[in-house]
Amino acid sequence: MKKMNRRSFLQTSLAASAALSLPARVRAASEGANGDIRIAVVGFNGRGQSHIDGYLGMKNKGVRIVAMCDVDTAVLDKGIARLKSKDVEAKGYQDIRKLLESNEIDAISVATPNHWHSLAGIWALQAGKDLYVEKPVSHNVWEGRQLVKATEAHNRIVQMGVQSRSGAGLAAAIEWAKSEPLGKLLCVRGLCYKRRASIGKVSGDQPIPATIDYDLWCGPAEKLPLHRQKLHYDWHWVWNTGNGDLGNQGIHQMDIARRFTGEQLISPSVMSIGGRLGYVDDGETPNSMIVFHDYAKAPLIFEVRGLPSKTDSREMDQYHDASVGVVAHYENGTIICPDYNNAYAVDKDGNFVKRFGTPSLAKGVVDPNPPTAEEKKNGKGDTEHENHFANFIKAVRSRKNSDLHAPILEGHISSALCHTGNIAYRLGKTLAPDAIREKIKGNKEAMDSFGRLATHLAANNVDITNDQLSYGEFLKFDPNTEKFIDNKDADKMLTREYRAGFVVPEKV
Repeated sequence: MKKMNRRSFLQTSLAASAALSLPARVRAASEGANGDIRIAVVGFNGRGQSHIDGYLGMKNKGVRIVAMCDVDTAVLDKGIARLKSKDVEAKGYQDIRKLLESNEIDAISVATPNHWHSLAGIWALQAGKDLYVEKPVSHNVWEGRQLVKATEAHNRIVQMGVQSRSGAGLAAAIEWAKSEPLGKLLCVRGLCYKRRASIGKVSGDQPIPATIDYDLWCGPAEKLPLHRQKLHYDWHWVWNTGNGDLGNQGIHQMDIARRFTGEQLISPSVMSIGGRLGYVDDGETPNSMIVFHDYAKAPLIFEVRGLPSKTDSREMDQYHDASVGVVAHYENGTIICPDYNNAYAVDKDGNFVKRFGTPSLAKGVVDPNPPTAEEKKNGKGDTEHENHFANFIKAVRSRKNSDLHAPILEGHISSALCHTGNIAYRLGKTLAPDAIREKIKGNKEAMDSFGRLATHLAANNVDITNDQLSYGEFLKFDPNTEKFIDNKDADKMLTREYRAGFVVPEKV
């Protein structure tokens, strides 16, 4: 191949979504250790604001935001102005492809909608940039694996944006559990009990705001007419661009739950029960859901509940006094993780055993040696967690992937558990509650989850004998090939049809 400069090669590669890639830009040791780290934030109408604040907090440590990218020029202009008010000069880009041509950027921090995560990440790696990518790291299983391959091929630093990976209290609890002080793990449950109001229902195509390049916004997703009130954020609740609350909030707890199992592969079998119930709107993803990953060691069960709505006076459900958290059940006790950083253990009778960090304890659980007021104020307890963005910068400087708390392979596996759970749901069929019970009889943990879900829905005025739930049969999966076994319909949903100019490449 004839020698090409960075600009011409990148333009050719990105325009064609080719399988070729740029040689990685390797930092000189002195530059990585002592030079400024120049950051570009891509997508910041929501979660990206936390990225901006995280890097601004390291301004005096040689971290500089030098570029901002958003397909909505109204959002972009506002973001640039905000930085300017903080004496930060950043160049604005509407198109990520133009941003990646710059040699003045060392790393990009991606907080776009889910359907852009993998492609933006792969393009960044091909352009020689390090990468911080939000959860889930992919919109489907195949492109997540491609992002892992690209990380390895270009030898870059890539951090997954699940900040619980930097929670020292959680890490201590998971490490403590490995020696089985509470006996063998029986099952672990991830919880996403989070109110989600209806997104409303519209009639006909809705106008696209004039400030948005809609073709670019759609990117690798199908370019469909807008059939909801809001383009922004509510993309989470349609399959073309989002992954429901399982892949939105739930990926945080899915990742924590998997860490308790110690599993390093996608589960060999998955089942799902759920529906979008309690209101009729333009959303497609379930607001009530059970996902059962049948690992050999112990099942990983995930529960999503979006009712009642934010306007409802009723309290959100809890399980072991956790609403958005993880509960790991062992032979002789339980470990409860009520947040991203902390955890505590109780015995079979619910008596306090040990805390990790400064968790909020369930009613009736008494810590004989509670954290001090100062520890609570600092959120440290007997452990100290590291800022997740700071951990990324640490690895960028050291050039050691081993310094990362959330390497991309971990992100891929946890994200894929959300995707396969959604696939099982989408291939399911509506059944009467007794028919579902018949399907799962003999599975104690699934029956428990279903019974509590049915009670929850009844309390929210949903009659599942009429508004029936969808039951997605157990799908067998080969975790080594990352394909379903003898199920072409499920395999098709492991990837998608990409649009010309936005194709996730086969060869990364």
